[in-house]
Amino acid sequence: MENIILYVIVALGISIVLNLILKRFGVSQIIGYILTGTIIVYAFDLKAYNNSHSLEIIGEFGIVFLMFTIGLEISLAKMNTMKREIFGNGLLQVGVTAFVIYLITHYGFDYGVKTSLIIALAFALSSTAVVLSYLKSSKEIYKPYGQLSTGILVFQDIAVIPILILIGFLTTEGDESVVTILGHTLMSAIIVIGLLFIVGKRVMTWMLHFSASSELDELFMGSVLFIVVAASMLAHYMGFTYSLGAFVAGMIIAETKYHHKVESDIAPFKDLLLGTFFVVVGMKIDVLVLLNNVALIIGIFLAVLVIKSVLIYLLLRTYAPHRRSLKTALALSQVGEFSFVIFALASMGGILDAELAQLLVLVVILSMVVTPFFITRISPFVEYMSGRKDDLADMSSLSSKKDHVIVCGYGVVGKFVAQYLDELGASYMIVDNSPKHVNEAIRDKREVYLGDMSKRQILDAMHVQDCSSVIVTLDNPEKKRLICEAIAQNTKDINLIVKIISLEEREKLQDLPINVMIDGKEEVARILVERMVSCKLG
Repeated sequence: MENIILYVIVALGISIVLNLILKRFGVSQIIGYILTGTIIVYAFDLKAYNNSHSLEIIGEFGIVFLMFTIGLEISLAKMNTMKREIFGNGLLQVGVTAFVIYLITHYGFDYGVKTSLIIALAFALSSTAVVLSYLKSSKEIYKPYGQLSTGILVFQDIAVIPILILIGFLTTEGDESVVTILGHTLMSAIIVIGLLFIVGKRVMTWMLHFSASSELDELFMGSVLFIVVAASMLAHYMGFTYSLGAFVAGMIIAETKYHHKVESDIAPFKDLLLGTFFVVVGMKIDVLVLLNNVALIIGIFLAVLVIKSVLIYLLLRTYAPHRRSLKTALALSQVGEFSFVIFALASMGGILDAELAQLLVLVVILSMVVTPFFITRISPFVEYMSGRKDDLADMSSLSSKKDHVIVCGYGVVGKFVAQYLDELGASYMIVDNSPKHVNEAIRDKREVYLGDMSKRQILDAMHVQDCSSVIVTLDNPEKKRLICEAIAQNTKDINLIVKIISLEEREKLQDLPINVMIDGKEEVARILVERMVSCKLG
C-alpha cells in the first residue's frame, strides 16, 4: 500500500513538472502524461504491472468522462444546424480516408482484415484536443475554414463511439466475419441509444432538476457523477463499452438548461482520469522499440500526413474554395488522441500485435508533438502562397471594443437593424452562424463575424460583457433560447433585446433576463392603428 502511494505521488509530481515545461513550448499535456508513465515504469521497474486490469479500468474511465463532455458539446440542436459540416463532410472524410488507408495496409503491407480495419479507422481521426484548442485561442474557429474543421472534428468524435463498440465486438466475437460484426455493432448501438434516450432522459432531467433546486453544489455534483457512471455501467452490462453510455448521457444533458454547469463541474474529474489513462499508455511504451524504429515511425507519420491532406483537400474542393479546402486539409492531417485509445484497447483485446501497437502509439505521439508547432503556421503559409489574406477580419482587433451593439443574425430583420444603426451612427458588429449571411454582410461592407453566439468562446471574443446592447434577430426559438441563456450566464446587467414570433414563445422565454421582447405581429398591429389615427381623410 505504501509503495502504491509513493508511485502515485511521484507520478503526480513528474506530470506537473513535465507539463509545465511542455506548455512553454506549446506541446499538448497528453505527451506529459505519456512520458510520466514511461518514466515511472523504468524508474521503479514496474513492467510486471503493465497489464494490470484494475489500472486499465481506472484509465478507461478517463475516456468515459471525456466522451461525456464531448456529448455535452454535441446536442441534437447543434447537429441540426451543422448537418452539412458534420454529417456531409465528416462522414465523407472518415469513410474515404479509412477506406484508402485500409487498402494500403491490407493489400500493400499484407496485414489481416481486422488489423487493417483498426489502423485505418484510427488514422482517419484527427486531434480534437490540439486543433480545436488552437482554433479557439487564435479565433480562427469563427472563420469558414474553422467552421469546416470543427464540423469534421465533431463527426470524428461521434464516430469514436461505434469504433470503440466495434473493437468490443471484434474482441468477443472471435471468428465472426467483419460484415456480421458491423451489423451486430449497428443494431446493438441503436437499441442502447434508444433505451437511454427514451427512459434515461426522464430520469436524468428529474435528478438534475431536484439536485439543482436544493442549492447544494455537492448534491448536484453527486447527481452528475451518478448519471455518468450509471449510464456507463448500463451500457457495459448490456455488452457495450462504458463510453457509449457516457456519451449518450452527455447528449441528453446537452438538451437541458443545466449543461453549462455540468460541463464546468465535471472538468476536473475528466482531466484527472484522462491523465491516468495516458499514464497507463505511457507505461506500455518500450524505449527499445522507439530507438530501433525512429526512421520507420517518422516515415509512417509523414505518409499519413500527406495521404490525409490530399484526400481531405480533394473532398472539400468539390464545393469549397481552394484556400479554404487547403487550410482545412492541413489542419486535420495529423493523427488524433483517440488513436491512442483505439490502439490501446485493440492491443488489450488481442486484435493488434503488441509490438505493432507499440509502433503505432509512437507514431501518434510524434504527431501530437509536431502538430502544435505545425498548425500555427498553416494560415500564414496558405496566405503567403496565395498572396492575400482572408476576407473575414481577425477577432483579435476586438479587444478594445466597448459600448458597442452586437446584432445576432443577418437575415431580413438583421439587415434592417444594421441599416437603422448606420443612420444613428452607432458602433455595432454582426454575428451570424451562416456563411451565406456572413458573405452578404461582407458585400454590404459591414463588420461581421462567423460564429455561434450560444458558445462561451465567441461571447468572450465579442467582448459581450463590455457591449451596450445585444439584439437577437433570429427566428429559431431553440437557438434564441440557447443564446439568451449563454448571455445571461456570462454577463450581468446586459441590455438584451429579442425578436419573438408568437405569444407562446414569449412565455417560453419569460424565465430569462430579457429586457425587451419584440413581437413582430404585435408591432405591426400597433403601427397600423397609429397610421389609422394619424392619417388624413381625403
